[in-house]
Amino acid sequence: MEYGLAQLFELLNEERAISVTIRRRPPDRVCQRGLFDETEPVSGEFADNRLVLAADIAIIAGLHASAGLDLSLLPESARRLFELSVNAFDALVHAWMSEPPVDAVIIRFGRKVLTAAALETDGPEAERRAADRAAADRGDPDTQTVLRAAYKVWHEIHRLTGFLRFSPDERGVYIARCAPDHFALPALCEHFTQRFGDAPWIIIDEKRRLCLRRLAGESPALLGLDELPQDAAGPRSSSAEWENLWRQYHKTINNESRNNPGLQKRFMPKRYWKYLTEL
Repeated sequence: MEYGLAQLFELLNEERAISVTIRRRPPDRVCQRGLFDETEPVSGEFADNRLVLAADIAIIAGLHASAGLDLSLLPESARRLFELSVNAFDALVHAWMSEPPVDAVIIRFGRKVLTAAALETDGPEAERRAADRAAADRGDPDTQTVLRAAYKVWHEIHRLTGFLRFSPDERGVYIARCAPDHFALPALCEHFTQRFGDAPWIIIDEKRRLCLRRLAGESPALLGLDELPQDAAGPRSSSAEWENLWRQYHKTINNESRNNPGLQKRFMPKRYWKYLTEL
C-alpha cells in the first residue's frame, strides 16, 4: 500500500498502524498535465505504482520556490507539522521523493514529531522546540531513515542544477536529459525558470519517462514523455555545433595540470557522465 504525498499527510492524525509493501517494477507511463497551473488535482501512476496528485507536485515545487510554499495547499495535519517544525516538514517531503518509497517510516516519523509537540504544556515555543528535537533525533531509527533518505534527495537536486546540459533543438527549445535516482523534477522548476527567463526549455527524466516543460508564455508542466513532440522525445535533437562550442569552452577553461580523476568521480558520479557534453 503506497500513498501520494497529500494522502500521506492525512494519515499523520490517524491511529491505525501503517504497513507498506514496496513494489519495484519498470516505469509505467505517467500523464500529468498543467501541474503548476491552478487546476483540479490530476492523478496518475508514478514509476513505482505510487499515486501522484497535482497537489503533491505543487508542494514540492513550493518548497523550492523563492516565493515560498502556499500553505493553503496543505491539509490541516501538514500545516500543523509545517508550523511546528519546518525542518521536519522539509525532511518528510524529500524523503517521500526518494526511491524506493518509505511511506510507513515517514508516517511514523511525522507522528513522532506531532506527538512530541502535543506532550508540551508550556506554550507554542516549547511545542516548536520539542518538534525540532524529535525531527533531529538520529538515535531514533525512523528519524535516521527519513533524514538519510531526504539528504540523498537534497543532494541530487543540488547536483542536477549543475550537471544538466541543455542544447537547443531546431525550434529553439533548450532540452536536457537525465536519469536521476529520485523524483527530483518538480524541485528543479524554480531554478531553471529563473535561469532561462523567457527561453523555452524541457528537462527529460529518461528513467521515469517524465519531462518538466516550460514554453514561452506558459506555466511549467510535468508531463509524460509520450506527450512530447516526436522530435523532442526521440533521439537527441541538440545541434552538433552547439555541443562542439561547449566542448571547446570546457577545453579552454580547463587546467590540465590540476586534473584529478579520482576527485572528479567523487563529486560527479559516473551515472551522470553520459549526459555531460564535455565528457
